[in-house]
Amino acid sequence: MENTPTQIQTPSAASRHKKNLLIVLCLSGTYLIAEVIGGIVTNSLALLADAAHMLTDVVGLLLAFIAIKIGERKADPSRTYGYYRTEILAAVINAVVLLGISIYVLFEAYQRFQNPPEVQSKSMLIVAGIGLLVNIVGMMILRKDSEGSLNMKGAYFEVLSDMLTSVGVMIAGVIMLTTGWYYADPLISAAIGLLIFPRTWRLLKEAINVLLEGTPKDVDIHGLRQSLEKIPGVKNIHDLHVWSLTSSVNAMSAHVVKDTGVQQNQLLKTLTETTVNNFKISHTTFQIEEEGYEENEVHL
Repeated sequence: MENTPTQIQTPSAASRHKKNLLIVLCLSGTYLIAEVIGGIVTNSLALLADAAHMLTDVVGLLLAFIAIKIGERKADPSRTYGYYRTEILAAVINAVVLLGISIYVLFEAYQRFQNPPEVQSKSMLIVAGIGLLVNIVGMMILRKDSEGSLNMKGAYFEVLSDMLTSVGVMIAGVIMLTTGWYYADPLISAAIGLLIFPRTWRLLKEAINVLLEGTPKDVDIHGLRQSLEKIPGVKNIHDLHVWSLTSSVNAMSAHVVKDTGVQQNQLLKTLTETTVNNFKISHTTFQIEEEGYEENEVHL
């Protein structure tokens, strides 16, 4: 029996995007100050709700940036896989905060439905328009980065949801400016809260799946097992596990029962090439066994 690890060092996808994240963080932080002032001056719940959301964006973007910095640390004896998972923890925190903000906005909207106050809609429109431009720029910067990292996807969703709130605030401003119907402010705020919820919930589920070491959604574990068992010299595969260290960095381990007389090194090479080339898995560990050995093992 031999336990043979094969490692391919794959950097976290998000580590390549610190500069873009920092740019968006600075843009969002600057606009946050302006929006808080604008919300107080205009007495708009929609603007203040957006400002509260923008505050979580800024905190979330900062967490994402810090997570990338920590995630770049090399593996050590106490963290043998490195610090990749800090990105996933940041994604979870972002998602939980966003869900909390959604619930808060819905509650505040309900309160204002009881007695909608007068809102300075013209000033509100100007502030929201600036916010829309800031968020569009932020989305353009982060869009490509979000495809390879849950952490960056969380940051992108922060900016996307804030862009939606800016659009909603502008719609409310136009309605109030042209009709004087101040129910538009809490109504649009409630719609914003409902729009944020489903995307954030999906992000949270993805991040929790990584923390629970669930099978990555882009890996067909049944197809992987079948491909490995078709390799000449392989009798069967058992104790097959596939998980993600972080976004785009998948790992696996498996016990391989080989035919008698099969050259072990060549078999190991074929197993590794099949896994890495066909199944988006970066780190593989195969334990090669003779038939009958598995009877003495504890199986997970």
